[in-house]
Amino acid sequence: MSCSLLEFCRLQELKTVRDFLFPSQKTESVEEKNQTDNELSWDSSDWESEWDAGNNKEEESTHGATVGEEATGQNGPWLQDCVVSLSPCSDLLVLAREHKAAFLSAKWRTDDSGREEMTLGVSWTGTLSTEEGECVSSAICIPLASQKRSSTGRPDWTCVVVGFTSGHVRFYTESGVLLLAQLLHEDPVLRLKCRTYEIPRHPGVTEQHEELSILYPAALVTIDGFSLFQSLRACRNQVARAAAAGSDVIQPPPLAYKKWGLQEMDTIVDHSSVGVMTLCVFDQMKNASVLGGFHASVKGNPPAMSQYVTVGAGPYTGFYYAVEGSSQPLLSHVALAVASKLTSALFSAASGWLGWNKNKNEEEAVQKHKPKVEAATPLGIRFGLPDSRRHGETICLSPCNTLAGVTDDFGRVTLLDLARGIATRMWKGYRDAQLGWLQVPEERGEREFSPSASLPRRHALFLVIYAPRRGILEVWAMQQGPRVGAFTVGKYCRLLYAGYRLMGVNSVTSQGWQLHTQQVCLLDPITGALRTVNIPFHLALSDKKSERAKDMHLVKRLATILKSSDVAPDILESEARSVLLEIKHPAIKMQALESLLANKNTPVSCLTNITCALNDTLKQQDPEEVDTALLQLCSSQLKLLQLYTDIHQLHSAADTEADSEKQDSLEGIEDELSRVGPTLQRYAQFTSRPSVSFAQDSPDSPLAPQVFLSQMECAEDGELKVIRKSETEWNQLGNFMFWRCLCGKSPLRKVCDTLQQAGISPQQLLSLLLSVWMQREKEVLQKPAEIVRNLHTLLVALSNMNGAVEESWDTQSISPWWQQVRCTCIGSHNAAAALLAALVAHRAAKASITSRGDSKLQSEWEAVSLELEQWVVCVHQLEDVLVLQTLLLVPPPQGTAGGATAQCSIKTLLEGGTGGIADSVSKWVFRQNMAPERLKAILCTRQNNDVDDQPERREEEQRNETEKSDESSDRTAELLVALCRRFPHSLSPDLVFAHCCWEYVVQWNKDPEEGRYLCWAVEHLKLVSSPHIQLGISTMMWSTFIVKRFSAAAFLMEKVGKAPKDRLCRRDVGMGDKAMTSFLSGCVQLLQILMEVTGVLADSAVEEVPAPELSVEEPWCGAEGPASIAELALEQRGVHFPLVQHHCLLASLLHAAMTFNVKVKPLGLFDSKGKNAFFRDLTTIQLMPSGDMDPGLVSLRQEFLLRMLTGWVQAIDDPPSSGPAAGSTPLPSSGPKADWWPSLCLELGSLLQVNPDILRRHIVCELYNQGLDPRAEEVMLEVEDKDVLGSQLLVLTGQRLSYSLLHSQSQTQAAMELLARLPPTLCTWLKAMDPGELRCPLVPLPQTSRLVGRLIEILPENHAQYSLALHLLEAVEVLTTED
Repeated sequence: MSCSLLEFCRLQELKTVRDFLFPSQKTESVEEKNQTDNELSWDSSDWESEWDAGNNKEEESTHGATVGEEATGQNGPWLQDCVVSLSPCSDLLVLAREHKAAFLSAKWRTDDSGREEMTLGVSWTGTLSTEEGECVSSAICIPLASQKRSSTGRPDWTCVVVGFTSGHVRFYTESGVLLLAQLLHEDPVLRLKCRTYEIPRHPGVTEQHEELSILYPAALVTIDGFSLFQSLRACRNQVARAAAAGSDVIQPPPLAYKKWGLQEMDTIVDHSSVGVMTLCVFDQMKNASVLGGFHASVKGNPPAMSQYVTVGAGPYTGFYYAVEGSSQPLLSHVALAVASKLTSALFSAASGWLGWNKNKNEEEAVQKHKPKVEAATPLGIRFGLPDSRRHGETICLSPCNTLAGVTDDFGRVTLLDLARGIATRMWKGYRDAQLGWLQVPEERGEREFSPSASLPRRHALFLVIYAPRRGILEVWAMQQGPRVGAFTVGKYCRLLYAGYRLMGVNSVTSQGWQLHTQQVCLLDPITGALRTVNIPFHLALSDKKSERAKDMHLVKRLATILKSSDVAPDILESEARSVLLEIKHPAIKMQALESLLANKNTPVSCLTNITCALNDTLKQQDPEEVDTALLQLCSSQLKLLQLYTDIHQLHSAADTEADSEKQDSLEGIEDELSRVGPTLQRYAQFTSRPSVSFAQDSPDSPLAPQVFLSQMECAEDGELKVIRKSETEWNQLGNFMFWRCLCGKSPLRKVCDTLQQAGISPQQLLSLLLSVWMQREKEVLQKPAEIVRNLHTLLVALSNMNGAVEESWDTQSISPWWQQVRCTCIGSHNAAAALLAALVAHRAAKASITSRGDSKLQSEWEAVSLELEQWVVCVHQLEDVLVLQTLLLVPPPQGTAGGATAQCSIKTLLEGGTGGIADSVSKWVFRQNMAPERLKAILCTRQNNDVDDQPERREEEQRNETEKSDESSDRTAELLVALCRRFPHSLSPDLVFAHCCWEYVVQWNKDPEEGRYLCWAVEHLKLVSSPHIQLGISTMMWSTFIVKRFSAAAFLMEKVGKAPKDRLCRRDVGMGDKAMTSFLSGCVQLLQILMEVTGVLADSAVEEVPAPELSVEEPWCGAEGPASIAELALEQRGVHFPLVQHHCLLASLLHAAMTFNVKVKPLGLFDSKGKNAFFRDLTTIQLMPSGDMDPGLVSLRQEFLLRMLTGWVQAIDDPPSSGPAAGSTPLPSSGPKADWWPSLCLELGSLLQVNPDILRRHIVCELYNQGLDPRAEEVMLEVEDKDVLGSQLLVLTGQRLSYSLLHSQSQTQAAMELLARLPPTLCTWLKAMDPGELRCPLVPLPQTSRLVGRLIEILPENHAQYSLALHLLEAVEVLTTED
């Protein structure tokens, strides 16, 4: 509750601004800076001695730190050489020097802690001067009020008014756009000041008009605020329209102004326009007699006068009074020209306006004919404060317009009383001081109980003085008050005080005005921080006789006592009691009591004794003088402390009450416990795993009395109300009240009686009991039978309290009391605790209904009520949730992604819709990394077991089936099978596979690099037996996740012309090249499924393949939420088969190109119709390619397919050493070596109109070329054109023989002799062969011999090369026999 400096904003890019304004400034060394500081210190020795010793010590201790800080910060006092102006709304800061200026606008950013903070960043920099040699001499920022109804009284935009040494005054927007420019006087502008509307605090105060005043060395110009506001708005709108239309800006009309020539004062450097004032009759007569003499006449009504105060020299301060109406407003020559309708040429020549869009001729005309400046109206000085040696420097007007602070060259600050025209106070030792004012309103709660509560709020006035030579900021109370605050700040700061608020506000628009403006701001150029001074109102009352100041001192003393941790409890109690009883003011006493009760170090006995003593003291006083709120606080807190003490003592007592009726009343619950016992044990095994927790968060930690008091509230009728702040504190309170009762360590009934007598409602007690029950689930499951008995006893005791179960409750309707228990169980994620609570509550509700039925003499069958039916459904649902939650708690295998365990409750499952249960299971399957085949085996086991009716036999079979697996997977399978039995409809195999498919494709979309996810999604989709669901999910997968990436891959390959590199794949498709190959494989499989399903549904009648009917288990019929995946799938429309086949063809081509790295532009293999049909909605009918294709396209397709077959042959490249057995080596089912690639290629050839026999001949030749003769012989049987194949293989055989005879490294003599015996034609033909074309030239001779034999078989005798084949056969046989 003392003065403080609060940082509310920080400047960004301040160094950039300094470098812009001071481009030639060099970085000065630390030594030079220290020397400068020493010189300043020596120069100020004459006034330093006047300060008290305490201040000297304080400042000397901070001097070294300040110098070091400045040495590392910005260089020198650069800010003192700038013109600085801050908007009163703190959203715009102007820094100007010479002809340059920088505008900094407000921006919001988030700091490291996540908190929003305001900063000022550079929004515009540039040059403001337009004439040569002129510089900026003064500037102010005036926020203009919005005229919109929704934001009346709020700032709309800010106008920057700049005065220049040439006498021009120019008006700019926040973005540096010139709005107005006018030459009002030919001397330099000394100071710009503004006065805006203020709400009068008292009825007698004269309402002040808005005004902009401009001071010249011998003249003062005032511009009416209303006309200025309208002109600026019009100019801004005109500039915006011209910028939007790209046209020139129309020149605006001139401003109306008054100009006074200030006479009888030597020099004037600053001024203040005090406003319109009216003298009282006595002052009017006094002035008339002094000025007019004995015979002066006095008018009946005192005239209204505008008061101006100037500072300078000769006299030091001057007072001027201009009588309203004595002089008409002066208009520039331009206005007279407009009024008399002169020509535009005269208008341009005589205009006093500069800076608007003109051509060069107009600029030359302006330079030749300078605008005429109106003469000033003389205004004589009324009186002044003469001091020939003193020269005034600045004057700062107070917000109430009655006081002003003046600084001079003697280092003094003088306080002026403007109404009386005298100096009332002077401070010395403030050279180069900067002044500001703070007006602080009284707090609203201060005077509510005082007799003067109906009077206006009081305001305290403080003068803020910044002494840069000493680096100190002081706050002084007015008018003769003490110094109430002092802060050590930097020596290069600037104190920014606007003295005005918002322009354009009047008495109507200011109604309900709550605009917050900073009155005084301190700008530190070293840190860039903008800080404001916060002063409490009561500091204006802080004299020796102020009771409030004494009370605040006592509060500080109490805070000091409470902070010290080593004070003994008895000393703490006595000190705090004496302080509390000594405080007089009720509001401060209440504040002190609240701080005491909130202190965590104070024991409860100390709190009770102090509160009791204060309560007794208040009761002894006169009831009319006692503050009601304070008395009520004491009594309520005393009651709460007593309740805390009583409960604490009951829990601490060793004796526990014995209840003989416990065991008799729980027979039904014990049967239920034994039934759900195995499931509870399995659930407990998963939940009892060790986890990390902090000691202070442990539920066993004792509840501090302060936490207890903060959560309890005492109502006026005496009842206690529990305040639910956070879940943690709520659970702590429940632990404190009920946990020891549940454990059987505290007397249950006594605790319940104590709580009932305290006045806490049974509903809140029930909520606390259930919250602690749910929270302590692990402890409950350790001893379920014992704790459940205690829960039953507590529940019955609470339900028997007054106000629990309504007396008028009809057993055929639902009870709000039991509905509260049900709602808690339904919303709880602790499945086991919720089930046990539901069993207990069901039992208690049944007993209550039975007793009510007996009391009303009803027959037995009427005791079955709607309430019990609700409980039966709830218990059944909770058992289902328990099995589901147990399954979800199964930990994932090591090395998998894992993730947080999903939490489920009845509420979340019902809100998840009809597919919520299957969705939870699918997420669990993903976490378990369970393969689709494994899931299928488990679900098939469930279906097989459902056929068997004998449970014992079923369990034996299941054990036999799963003996080979490990124990954990067995338990997992058992849990899943048990869950599926409980949900026969919601977890039917089709629904489980459908949801798993969708979950995997969703996870793949999050991480496309995991191609396995998409592969498993397709595998799950294949396992769905219903073609309708398969079709719908395939369509949704394609349109939601696949087609966008698929089209990106196609366009990328079309652009690159080959299989793209990893970097390009990641950029365009969002995955690597390997993942993209896997993705395209998944696309092919997905489209093939779509084609198959579409064919099945199209070929068969609707009656044969009906759409499945989706149903839900009876207890779960109330599910409300999003539709399940299966429901959405059944709503999908059928697809157009040719379009799906078209996309499947493209996907196969892309997949092959990526797999075998084939150069191709895939979209170039199709005509325009084919290209246009790609990536369209599969449900639409598109114009597809038909008829014979262009031969050029067919040749491109054939070339691609031949390359694809070549790539496959190279991929399967079996080692030739394997000999004849190589043909029998099985190929994998996936990847580039898969055995289905040739058949796929032939299918693609038929779709692409490529001759399949050409493809088969190419496969045969490539296989022989690779040395894979056995595989080639298999394919050769399917070739139709044997003649062409024979010619191709004859060349290949010649290449092999040429390599053996002519190019082999180990040429034998027999081979050379054979070569000599060969016919010349054959020898020449062999020499012409190029074995380099063979990828595997070194083939065993028996294989070549077999190949030549095949050649003789397939070539007809009349073939031109048949004789050549015979010669080859003879040569090979000779070689074979010699080997």
